[in-house]
Amino acid sequence: MNANILIVDDEKEIADVVELYLKNDDYQFFTFYNGKDALACIETEKIDLAILDIMMPDISGLELLKEIRKKYTFPVIMLTAKTGTMDKINGLTMGADDYIEKPFQPLELMARVKAQLRRANKYNDGTRETESESIEISGLILKKDEQQCIYNEQEVVLTPKQFSILWLLASNQGKTISSERLFEEVWKAKYFKNDNNTVMVHIRNIRETLLAVTGRRDLIKTVWGRGYRIDG
Repeated sequence: MNANILIVDDEKEIADVVELYLKNDDYQFFTFYNGKDALACIETEKIDLAILDIMMPDISGLELLKEIRKKYTFPVIMLTAKTGTMDKINGLTMGADDYIEKPFQPLELMARVKAQLRRANKYNDGTRETESESIEISGLILKKDEQQCIYNEQEVVLTPKQFSILWLLASNQGKTISSERLFEEVWKAKYFKNDNNTVMVHIRNIRETLLAVTGRRDLIKTVWGRGYRIDG
């Protein structure tokens, strides 16, 4: 079954272009020009990925993202006409998985959509592993294929990238993993100095989530100047 993509952008011309490319790749899509209608759709339809514009008249893309992350972990790609880094940092802090600035190349957006769907294990491209893998560490059970984190028999809600970071650290227990390695393995992109902020934001969000369910602040340790480590 093809993935269901949510498009939310008050610029109809841009939404129409995104629709066209999604349709060419046989994706199903739901398009809205405001956040209120998009939220109603999320409650009734199974969404596998969302493409959200930041600047909208009623509910901003960041506010919509915040509401989504209260219940859902599907990947979110943010669109913005702004070039400032604060919007990007705010989006990543709230749980965005990727970010692309307007004007953009539709083929680049489609490549990012496919990459996010693969990483979220929502889209089967014929390369998905069949062997199940799991790690138990400090009371947490991580299930790789299901992208699940469980503590005391309850699921810990993490975004796909947050899970990938936690999995990489847990599978290298006792070893320090640099920000560069974390970024390149999780984001599948070349690391630049500014990307350290992206990693820091995601680590902070993981820590806050784990603190809420486990009461532990020290599960992920910062090794200053070197990276991050989980000792167990």
